[in-house]
Amino acid sequence: QVQLVESGGGSVQAGGSLRLSCVASGYTYSLYCMGWFRQAPGKEREGVAYIASDGRIRYADSVKGRFTISKDNAKNTLYLQMNSLKPEDTAMYYCAAYLMSRVGYWSLARTEYNYWGQGTQVTVSS
Repeated sequence: QVQLVESGGGSVQAGGSLRLSCVASGYTYSLYCMGWFRQAPGKEREGVAYIASDGRIRYADSVKGRFTISKDNAKNTLYLQMNSLKPEDTAMYYCAAYLMSRVGYWSLARTEYNYWGQGTQVTVSS
């Protein structure tokens, strides 16, 4: 059974930093495409950063230059380093995954990600 567990959220002031972690279990981690998504109250869930099974990376324009996604296959852990945080980054952050071979290509579409964690709250005050 695939499980994703996020941690590392919290409350920070604008300009601060947080590092989110997502520990995965129940599958061969290196075969999966992973992503970080976020959802603010009253808004749709949006993709923030993505990493393909082969290591390719993509960011949403809103976080480029501030956020860094990485993964440690040996530890089955996905990370999101968030620097220069802004109040508009306030949201529940989720990690998500899908098996690359199920889709056959690297997708950034939220609907392709069929495994989700429970989320970790990030609150940035001005």
